[in-house]
Amino acid sequence: MLGFVGLGLYDERSVTLRGREELRAADRVFAEQYTSILAGASLADLERAHGVEIELRDRTGVERDPEPILAAAETGQTVFLVGGDPMVSTTHVDLRLRADDRGIETQVVHGTTAQTAASSLTGLQNYRFGKATTLPFPDTHGGVPGSVLETIGDNRERGLHTLVYLDIDAATDRLMTGDTAAGLLADHLDCLGVVVAQAGSDDPLVRADRLGTLATESFGPPLHLLVVPGELHPMERDALRALDDGSSDALNGD
Repeated sequence: MLGFVGLGLYDERSVTLRGREELRAADRVFAEQYTSILAGASLADLERAHGVEIELRDRTGVERDPEPILAAAETGQTVFLVGGDPMVSTTHVDLRLRADDRGIETQVVHGTTAQTAASSLTGLQNYRFGKATTLPFPDTHGGVPGSVLETIGDNRERGLHTLVYLDIDAATDRLMTGDTAAGLLADHLDCLGVVVAQAGSDDPLVRADRLGTLATESFGPPLHLLVVPGELHPMERDALRALDDGSSDALNGD
């Protein structure tokens, strides 16, 4: 059995009760930290909280050499841990399909996702989000990829919001921050942005302003998300005014 367990958004407490039960019943537990991390907990914290030993796999160890994971799942109860929800990333879908090809039973224990948290914390309606995108570090892609700008532009033309996931460089332990992301996009767009920081923690932050202004601010420790809103419904605008951890005249326009 190969169970994919979503860890939720922030720390060792974010996993569901069912996920905790699966963890404690597992013979072996694997995890990766290149698609997402828990900013409020280390692997050691997870191990202590749930009484398990976790084997960390890098991208190669999941995508190109998954044999240790699959072999363990053929002979015992195996859990693969993922930040957020397990099947948001195609990496995990691929691993599940590989297991299915070998006749290994799989199951998914869902966790809270960044997308639902972004909607809940900002008051922007979930059904009004379009296609999401990921903003990479500019030194790895020579600047802001055209595909990112196209996704945001297409969504805005349709009046839809864009959730921008911010890059995680596991090899160098770099986490893109909201001000960096806003600054990168401000070179191409002059519009409202919303930074969401520490989602899932006891004190999450929401800050709405024009991208150029957000680029000059600091939003505390990771993880950060950036939302580029499309057309705001009056209730969404009221929600952003009420939930914004700052003060901005930008919400009176755009």
